[in-house]
Amino acid sequence: MKKISALLVLVGVALLIGCTSNKANSEVLLPEGIPDFVQESDFEGIDWDKKADTFNDNIIGNENKSGVIGADAPSLNGQKWMWHLWGIENPRQTELTVVGYHKETGTVHQVLTTGWTIGLGGENNGADAHAPSSVKIPKSGEWAILLYTDGKLFDTLIYEINE
Repeated sequence: MKKISALLVLVGVALLIGCTSNKANSEVLLPEGIPDFVQESDFEGIDWDKKADTFNDNIIGNENKSGVIGADAPSLNGQKWMWHLWGIENPRQTELTVVGYHKETGTVHQVLTTGWTIGLGGENNGADAHAPSSVKIPKSGEWAILLYTDGKLFDTLIYEINE
């Protein structure tokens, strides 16, 4: 009877440890300094099958929502990207926050070289708002680029970043 009780306790502990470690690995840790409105739950709903497409000749993103010029040759080297957003009513009074999420490691990164947030400019290339920026992607792999306008999740772009 003691052997059965001991065995049941061991199985129970093993299950608890297994469940606990799976939960810990699935948690998203937000880096220090990230804006307060970015929530761990924002990363749970990422649709990794919704890859960015090319439209308007050279913009890569989600048509009629958001896209980037310069993401056609994404690499780990710093480069310039021009953000384009549709559906922005007051672009010059709107701030764009860009958050990178690396799928393979489950890590969150600042990808703009000047900080988390930049101001938007007016119409460009058919979009309601645009903003030039410099980006640095820290590692290769599949990335979700979460875009926030004035503190609200606006869109998510899925890119494959190569070396």
